[in-house]
Amino acid sequence: MILNNKNYGVLKLFIAMALMGTVGYFVIESHQKPHDVVFFRCLFGVIFLAPYCFFTGMFKNSNLTKKKVLILFISGIFLVCNWIMLFASFKHSSISVATTIYHIQPFLFVILWSMVHKEKIAPEKLLLMLFAFTGVLFVIDIFNDNIVLDTGYLFGAGLALVAALFWAISAVLVKHVEGVKPHVIVLIQLFVGVLVILPFVDFSSITNITNFDWIYLIILGVVHSCLVYVLMYSSYKTLSAPIIAIMTFIYPCVAIIVDMVAYSKILNYTQWIGILMILLSSLASSQNIQIFRKHNRL
Repeated sequence: MILNNKNYGVLKLFIAMALMGTVGYFVIESHQKPHDVVFFRCLFGVIFLAPYCFFTGMFKNSNLTKKKVLILFISGIFLVCNWIMLFASFKHSSISVATTIYHIQPFLFVILWSMVHKEKIAPEKLLLMLFAFTGVLFVIDIFNDNIVLDTGYLFGAGLALVAALFWAISAVLVKHVEGVKPHVIVLIQLFVGVLVILPFVDFSSITNITNFDWIYLIILGVVHSCLVYVLMYSSYKTLSAPIIAIMTFIYPCVAIIVDMVAYSKILNYTQWIGILMILLSSLASSQNIQIFRKHNRL
């Protein structure tokens, strides 16, 4: 496969989604509250990314305008709130249910994008999105869970739903910002996160954070907040909205594998089928494989 701009974008987004699939492990192992995790994630991200942008000259000719900064500021608020709500939803509903609901985000992204630009979604893309989402359900093994519909569960489900919507809004906003380097975009969003969450951080508990906890928080800031989002946003410039939506499903696949390796959760055959479905849908989308062929009438 020739590594042209589009295929390179697919590769970058694949790596980003694979790394994102490990975020749950580092969040859990950090032993911190959701908003505290997000704060330190943003703080360490800024500490790492700001000097890098400065010394590599990315602030020069950044193409930032007041309008672009405002869009990125708003997108940063939605992104940070998305993180907080997602992490909090795990405590109220099961991780499987919350993750399933959260991964309607690609559909929301495509719907919002098509509404803003009044674009029609190709039937092939709709079918592949449905195929990938079905794969997510198989991977999470939602059909084998006995879910009790109580107030706590509904609250957690609502948090995951709102988190998915906020992610989609943030992604649509970022895709409208042209000519700005991904590193600068991520830096602005992380800086917004620090400002927004700062008043809610419990600094009195910092003394209870162990050295290992700090390592996990630093990795969340450097890898999952800087590297991942730089890869994502740079790939957005060369990929269409439906391809971005489908590639996003790689995230839950990796998360399931991480659960298996880190917490000895064994995958059944249904989950492996789901992983295969997601990978096939991502490949078909990136290569623009036609499912519905047009036939000329005689």
